Amino acid sequence: MALILGSGSPRRRDLLAELGLVADDVRPPDIDETPRKGELPRPYCIRMAREKAEAVTAEAEDVVLSADTTVAIGRRILGKPEDAGEAEAFLRAMSGRRHRVITAVAVRRGTELWERDVITQVKMKRLSEEEIQGYLATGDWQGKAGGYGIQGPAGALIPWISGSFTAVVGLPLAETAQLLAAAGIPVWKGRRS
Repeated sequence: MALILGSGSPRRRDLLAELGLVADDVRPPDIDETPRKGELPRPYCIRMAREKAEAVTAEAEDVVLSADTTVAIGRRILGKPEDAGEAEAFLRAMSGRRHRVITAVAVRRGTELWERDVITQVKMKRLSEEEIQGYLATGDWQGKAGGYGIQGPAGALIPWISGSFTAVVGLPLAETAQLLAAAGIPVWKGRRS
């Protein structure tokens, strides 16, 4: 049985390592991540995680782990910004407000699929022009849902969260450990202190 990570995210690899696990292979799926017309953030995120897990080629006994992280303000999905201008618009929209970070995890073994999603409330401080331009200059916004990564320099812009920090980073560890155990990959068995 192999553990296959259906994600190219280095953050997800690092978080998996926090559980003492290293994927036997990394196979980022190539799927269309465009939200459907009128699709709400949570159903969209769950659908993305599921479709990613189903798109990864694997043997019947292999375990595929996929996830999707979506940032939402109300019904609006803030995906990965295409450029610095869009990242700036996202930061301005979140400035001084709360938003939701939804991370859905899907684990597949053969035809069985286990899923969980975690919603974390996040508050971004009211951003000054200097903070917005300074953060954009770091380039840390690239490839990140909502245009920021809480585990990097943007952590200085986030004074409050309610929920799972690891879910905001991209993989909720408590829920992921439960899903992997259900699929036959024990997280704690055999660990040494």
